Amino acid sequence: MGAAYFYHLTQRPLEATLPVLLEKSLSAGWRVVVRGTAPGRMDWLDQKLWLGPEDGFLPHGLSGGPHDALQPVLLTTGAAMPNDPSCLMAVDGAEVSPEEVGKLERVCILFDGHDHEALQAARGQWRALTGAGCAAQYWSEESGRWEKKAEA
Repeated sequence: MGAAYFYHLTQRPLEATLPVLLEKSLSAGWRVVVRGTAPGRMDWLDQKLWLGPEDGFLPHGLSGGPHDALQPVLLTTGAAMPNDPSCLMAVDGAEVSPEEVGKLERVCILFDGHDHEALQAARGQWRALTGAGCAAQYWSEESGRWEKKAEA
């Protein structure tokens, strides 16, 4: 059974934090699905990942192509996970079910600490997932480095 890790972004934006988490996941041998809520935003994230440092290439693709099942990192707005991931990273308030937490190694929920609606959505997800019996951790970078602030 996996766990949900909540990442409260206050110091670095999503486009800086996501590549670090993706690199760690790929180093662990995991395939990853990054789930968002808006196709335009996923296109934007795709461009940001391609424009990373040359020595930090992150193999990835947008869903809807002929090779979705082969992608180490698949960016999508849908619920399907054709690349058989070990990890799901939800951004921009994308929904995550307790069943997904239970069947994956890890679920990461990244949310903008400067956005009141994002904070409320993350709190709702925490309550829903922990209420369903999912293990969860809350991480904050408020001090300038990542610290675990809560665990359920």
